[in-house]
Amino acid sequence: MDLHIIGPEPTDEERATVDGVLGAATSAWAGGERDLDGEGRIALLAGHEARSMRDRLLPALHAVQERFGWIPQGALTYICRRLTVPPAEAWGVATFYHMFSMAPRPAAVAHVCDDIGCRGKEVDALCRGLEAALGPAGHAAAGAAAGWQRSPCLGQCERGPAVLVTRAGPEPRTLGLARASTSSVLKALSPAPAPEEGFAALRGSVPQAGSPDLRLLGRVGRVDPGDLEAARRDGAWEGFRRAVALGPEGTIREVTASKLMGRGGAAFPTGRKWEAVAKEAARPHWLVCNADESEPGTFKDRILMEGDPFAVLEGMAIAGYATGCEHGFIYIRGEYPLAARRMERAIAAARAAGLLGPDAAGSGVPFDVEIRRGAGAYICGEETALINSIEGMRGEPRNKPPFPVQSGLWGQPTLVNNVETLANIPAILRAGGAKWAGTGTEGSTGPKLFCVSGAVVRPGLYEVPFGRTLGEVLALAGGVAGGRGIRAILVGGAAGTFVGPDRLDMPLTFEGTRAAGASLGSGVLMVFDDTTDLAGVLARIAQFFRDESCGQCVPCRVGTVRQEELIARLRTGAPLGSADEERALFADIAQAMRDASICGLGQTAASAIESAIAVLKPYPVLEAKR
Repeated sequence: MDLHIIGPEPTDEERATVDGVLGAATSAWAGGERDLDGEGRIALLAGHEARSMRDRLLPALHAVQERFGWIPQGALTYICRRLTVPPAEAWGVATFYHMFSMAPRPAAVAHVCDDIGCRGKEVDALCRGLEAALGPAGHAAAGAAAGWQRSPCLGQCERGPAVLVTRAGPEPRTLGLARASTSSVLKALSPAPAPEEGFAALRGSVPQAGSPDLRLLGRVGRVDPGDLEAARRDGAWEGFRRAVALGPEGTIREVTASKLMGRGGAAFPTGRKWEAVAKEAARPHWLVCNADESEPGTFKDRILMEGDPFAVLEGMAIAGYATGCEHGFIYIRGEYPLAARRMERAIAAARAAGLLGPDAAGSGVPFDVEIRRGAGAYICGEETALINSIEGMRGEPRNKPPFPVQSGLWGQPTLVNNVETLANIPAILRAGGAKWAGTGTEGSTGPKLFCVSGAVVRPGLYEVPFGRTLGEVLALAGGVAGGRGIRAILVGGAAGTFVGPDRLDMPLTFEGTRAAGASLGSGVLMVFDDTTDLAGVLARIAQFFRDESCGQCVPCRVGTVRQEELIARLRTGAPLGSADEERALFADIAQAMRDASICGLGQTAASAIESAIAVLKPYPVLEAKR
């Protein structure tokens, strides 16, 4: 289309930043100089070809944000010309993600996690210190070199307080800080470069590191994640070699025999999903690794990517080989800069070694991987919202059916698996599906990663065979810190379920948690001791879902707001009408969101709060005599 955009023209610097992602503009129709003799009034770039570049919108927005600290209108309009995207659509995409700013802000910004995993006295002290040094959150003085703002969960729940520091400029930097203090944040905000966290630091997040019994975490904290040859000496890419020997159909049979259930929360049989994609006649097939774990309390995928990126790549390569996918995307949440850098280096090393490319590892078939970075949107963990995000659209879920296995990325058959699921695949191929299925239980096979955080002695990522009880896993983490009692345990994350200390004998399996009325979800086990203000925790969960709702469907858009309002009334002891009326209203809101929301966000937005009210009684007003 011929876009007539009204607004400021891009500066030379803005133009150069966008061209660094999209390449130089070769036509006036795409933002270049007018050449009437060469072009006249005919576009050299066909409309279909221009529209096919729409998926570069998110990378271009990232580049501008990282260069200037915000997205100037001139740069946005230039992106629109280059990609033939209407400005209203580009604005809608840019404002969808909380890591992008459409208004000027300081070059250096500290994003301080104040979600349920980091809340407490240490975070309060950190925020007070930053306010004293830099001013109120989100309100930096004009011309200030640095500012700070509160953030939802940053995926570092095992080592909070967590802070993400972004510094814009010609050489942009993004740094995740663990166990942050006011002084460490101010130092990171300074122009002086900060060293990247060494891989040995992973040992602190994996208390079992070095144990010979580990499968998924066996190399984490023990083998340098940047050393491909060290990883290969430790067994990397042996699973892919066996997959090639078995052939695509044989590989799918092994995965099916393993009874591997998806580890992203939905627990769909992996073999069935692979078979469905492989049987689709339409071409091409696409592979997407979902690394956008934004569930508060979840950090397993981050540790796998930071600690063993080659296992993730090998799992993707096996999946691509088995299902006929020649190209894969790994969609990494924007709050994971170190994971993205380590995956980038791993991809480059694998390409250089011939493990990725036109003849992947000598298999005779092509397979390559490309990274896409999210920009702060919980909803993009939903597979169709993630697909829309990759395509350069707002990250809003699609109606299903059709499912991605039939019509996913660019309308083609698409396999979507999360990081932990794919990290299991090499081990399955090395051991054989039937042998691998011998670990765990009949309905929940293999090992499982649990993100243990909160009031425990040793928070971190734990690998155990399916079937261990909740109490046994918490015992691995040293039990409750300070010898205090347990007030509540959140199982499955903010979209999961609260249980009380009477559920310590609950088996941590899909069937065991289901029988107990809980959900295993993404493997979160967040412990709250008897000093916890549980009402405050529920209020933060309600705020989280209100903020993260994409707003596409009415039940979720309105329901999450009404839920937060109701929780605020209960917390202040000012119900509308009687306690029974508030109970009935909350039940109606929860049921409407469950039954009518498009995706899992709305369907589970009330789950944790509903379970807490039913079992843990956090609001005295509901228990008052009527």
